[in-house]
Amino acid sequence: MIEISRLNALQSGAMLALRLYVGGFLIWGVWDNITSTARMAEFEAFLAGVNCPLPAIAAPLSVWAQFAIGVALIPGVLTRWAGLLLSLNFIVAVALLWGAGADGRGLFPPAILIFVGLILATYGAGRWSLDHRFDRR
Repeated sequence: MIEISRLNALQSGAMLALRLYVGGFLIWGVWDNITSTARMAEFEAFLAGVNCPLPAIAAPLSVWAQFAIGVALIPGVLTRWAGLLLSLNFIVAVALLWGAGADGRGLFPPAILIFVGLILATYGAGRWSLDHRFDRR
């Protein structure tokens, strides 16, 4: 049987790994849209192609939301809110892709991010985070 303190450390380590990987992935995934107007225009065109309302607003909104979520997740600050925003962003993505005819395989990556966001929103960042440090004060 694993003792409670060791289990807590394993859980905190798992949450840290999840936050670092997902946060880094989100930042990396949108960095080209942030640094290149051509890439942002491509994303806007993609959104228009899947019948997203107001793609000129939705594209930068989604990109900057993902960037902010990634920046928040890495140190574990405002993690519950970041998780909620992550879920909402990718609920919209799944709805748009599904409406455009994507199958289960195509929907899997954004759908998983919905569930990751829900885990972060409900469980928080874990012990190894700024959220935990601020909560202790």
